[in-house]
Amino acid sequence: MWATILVGILALIVGVALGFFIARRYMMTYLKKNPPINEQMLKMMMMQMGMKPSQKKINQMMSAMNKQMK
Repeated sequence: MWATILVGILALIVGVALGFFIARRYMMTYLKKNPPINEQMLKMMMMQMGMKPSQKKINQMMSAMNKQMK
């Protein structure tokens, strides 16, 4: 009786932990393949805010966002 309950709880804990790590790995690879923002989108956002984006400024913002994601 106690053994079956213990096995059930243990299986639940292992399943939750395994599911978490699999989902985390999937999301990390998905975000690497499909970044949420790219240079083109950043340039359009800066233009909409009334800024004149230079390539240097775009590169600085992209590198800052990449550092923040890691």
